[in-house]
Amino acid sequence: MKNWIEHEYIKKNTIEGRIYQQNLAMKVLKNGNTMIIAPTAMGKTVIAALVSAERLKNYENSKILILAPSKPLTLQHEKSFKMFVNADVTSLTGNDKPSDRQEMWNNNQVICATPQTIESDVISRLYDFKDVSLIIFDECHHAVGSYSYVYLAQKYVQQAKDQLILGLTASPGWEKSKIKEVSKNIYINEIIIKSEDDPDVAPYFNEVQTKWIKVKLSPELQEIKKLIEETLKVRLKTLKKMGIIDSISNPSKKEILVEQSRLQQKIASSSNPKKEYFKGISVLTEVINIMHSKELLETQTIKTLNNYFDKLEKKKTKASKSLKNDYKFNKAVMLARRYLESEIDHPKMIRLIELIKQILKEDDSNKIIVFSQFRDTTKSIYEYCQKEKIKSLRFYGQASHENDKGLSQKKQIETINAFKNEDYNVLISTSVAEEGIDIPSVDYVVLYEPVPSEIRMIQRKGRTGRKHQGEMFILMTKGTLDESYYWSSQRKERAMKSNIIKSYNKESITLDNNVADNEDVTPYEHEFTDEDTAEATIYVDYREKSSNMMRELDKLNCIVKVKNMGVGDYQITDDIIIERKTVEDFSKSITDKRLYQQAKELTTNCHKPLLIIEGENIYHTFLHPNAIRGAMASIAIDFKIPIIQTQNETDTAFMIKRIAIREQNKKNRKEVSIRTQTKPVTLPQQQLFITESLPGIGPVSAKNILRHFKTIKNLVNATKKELKEVEGIGEKTANGIIDVTQREFKE
Repeated sequence: MKNWIEHEYIKKNTIEGRIYQQNLAMKVLKNGNTMIIAPTAMGKTVIAALVSAERLKNYENSKILILAPSKPLTLQHEKSFKMFVNADVTSLTGNDKPSDRQEMWNNNQVICATPQTIESDVISRLYDFKDVSLIIFDECHHAVGSYSYVYLAQKYVQQAKDQLILGLTASPGWEKSKIKEVSKNIYINEIIIKSEDDPDVAPYFNEVQTKWIKVKLSPELQEIKKLIEETLKVRLKTLKKMGIIDSISNPSKKEILVEQSRLQQKIASSSNPKKEYFKGISVLTEVINIMHSKELLETQTIKTLNNYFDKLEKKKTKASKSLKNDYKFNKAVMLARRYLESEIDHPKMIRLIELIKQILKEDDSNKIIVFSQFRDTTKSIYEYCQKEKIKSLRFYGQASHENDKGLSQKKQIETINAFKNEDYNVLISTSVAEEGIDIPSVDYVVLYEPVPSEIRMIQRKGRTGRKHQGEMFILMTKGTLDESYYWSSQRKERAMKSNIIKSYNKESITLDNNVADNEDVTPYEHEFTDEDTAEATIYVDYREKSSNMMRELDKLNCIVKVKNMGVGDYQITDDIIIERKTVEDFSKSITDKRLYQQAKELTTNCHKPLLIIEGENIYHTFLHPNAIRGAMASIAIDFKIPIIQTQNETDTAFMIKRIAIREQNKKNRKEVSIRTQTKPVTLPQQQLFITESLPGIGPVSAKNILRHFKTIKNLVNATKKELKEVEGIGEKTANGIIDVTQREFKE
């Protein structure tokens, strides 16, 4: 066996000599592209470090790339690899400037990064994978659909000279098809499964006991539940009478959504759809809202339910108006508000606080994580802990919600460090803390509600039992979705283990690492010409980074340049700006009047604007087809903007590339000037626009200058002394204006 302890790329006295970790590292190096499925805390990062060390030794000047789905996890990997590996290690995230990321990539051997960051940089051609001798996909179960892992795996096998892929996960999913999809998408040849029960692993693991605490809804909440159920029953009867559903006996939310989609398709396929279809969609929307209210009542807190009622009241849809006018639903809303004011809450909340206090009474140094899938609920739990003088912290995502600002990356790291190192007992978290976050000293995990996902249940359970025997408590409300979610996750977990074992033992998962086999074949591939393989430069607005368009353009050999564009989504030449809308976004932009403002800005800012509408059926929306036809007529006739329809993102990319090839090869083509903001329309706006472009001049100073000089001509001809007479203009600003307006232009 290899002596890893003396390895030149492993720092001395940093890695515990666990035999199973060393054996797994050797298997990866021997067998090639491998997925390791192992519980949290088994030391998958150590295995990755051992494999990385050997690749760095065998391939001189090569790089190791570790990808993780979140910024905190990326920074955690950076910390671990700096501790274990004797090499230059850095991390790349969206917080770093592209030029800085390029320099860090070039100057380091081990790079930890979020996949979205690497995808953006590879598409922008800041660097490539040529010298990457190992790519590690942490939490590799994400490698499905359009997630960045899939694209990056394709680029890696296309570009890398000396390839090795390592996928790490605690739970790849319960469906056999999901396991195979992940394996195929990241080119896995071998799956290795380890569990706490394996003889070589068991000595290092502590048992985690799972206990569930069942509560009953209080009489007050039962009263609200009855009103909500009666409101729901009326809508279900209406839907049955309309022939939309067959039975009113406990349909699931999924079944309701299927019926909603079916009605939308009927509207889309009809030139003159029946009014009943639109009514049916509205009633189905009401049912979804009521079902969600019922779920919050049964499983969350009174405050979470009230927050949802407040959101419904602010909506102006037919469905929300109908609920506002419903006596029983209104009564349910009034009771929920009354109980909130009276501090009557869900019995789970009361039991949770009792449990936390009991745990801390036994040992006031105990560390507890409380999970809830709703941010509003984590806030309520935190407020209860504050009242009871329980030292607690909240941990959640970076996105801001109404009246609840998101946690920045810096704040997330500070929160985790404070929980680990300072005098805090309870971390109250959403699903953000499920994956990979390094919290090694947790004694108890408490689930405010079960989740139907086996992946999330396994990850939550893995937060405890690392240093000594751990416990996981699951709070459940009897006779509600809580119970069905719990049993669903248990069933899926058993199925996952069974399918993995069957796939590994009975079916040899060997994939040909051929990119063409893994890509969806488009109907256009047989029509490729020399022009299609030629390069074209496409300027893309930064807001389009969340779509798949950048990777689709990259596949077509386009040079993609991301800019902050004030107008449109894509710019081809100085004259051609393209606004891209999916069918759904086109419909929404008609409703909120955004479409016509965008059309006006396009025509004002360029000579050849284009609108691309992407999607197979433009009438497959909530809007009446005539409303869509009217909007298209207005865009084409009133604004004189040509409309091009495409089937999907791939088709759109081909269309944009074709336009670029056609226009960028013309002689005497002008240099492209990117519109970073919209042009002013009125004369005062234009005058302010010109004045604000001068150095050191903001909106207030611009108005002061124009009030003083009256015209742009007078401003341009003004002396330094005259400029300094304006309020707010000093020596430095006056010199800047003189330089810009009166010095000779030199290229």
